[in-house]
Amino acid sequence: MKFTKIATPEQIDQKWVLIDAEGKTFGRMITEVATILRGKNKPCFTPNIDCGDYVVIINASKAKFNGLGKIANKEYFSHSGYFGSTKSVKMTELLEKNPEKLYKLATRGMLPKTKLGAKMLKKLKIYAGAEHPHTAQIAK
Repeated sequence: MKFTKIATPEQIDQKWVLIDAEGKTFGRMITEVATILRGKNKPCFTPNIDCGDYVVIINASKAKFNGLGKIANKEYFSHSGYFGSTKSVKMTELLEKNPEKLYKLATRGMLPKTKLGAKMLKKLKIYAGAEHPHTAQIAK
């Protein structure tokens, strides 16, 4: 009888993945990023262990957006907990001013809503331009 192997944190080999967002569809790219961060693309995937890789996204402001007017109509809401403190930001404004936050919000929705998910999200590095300081890690 064969049993499924469960990975331990010492056995996990985390690598760095570079993704160029220029010309790619936003939603499909974020789905791929969430899969890599979670580690579901590896044969040693274990749900309760962080076995994903580090992801660096460059040219974040140059991604394509599909959908019938989604980029103009979609809003992101934030609430501080006080009455009447709900604030909304349109997707177009968020893409112009802070594309890093837009990518983090979209990826966070696809990861577990636990401490493990927060740990996975910290491995995501996003840059609006083509330059990034992580060349030493990716050059392996």
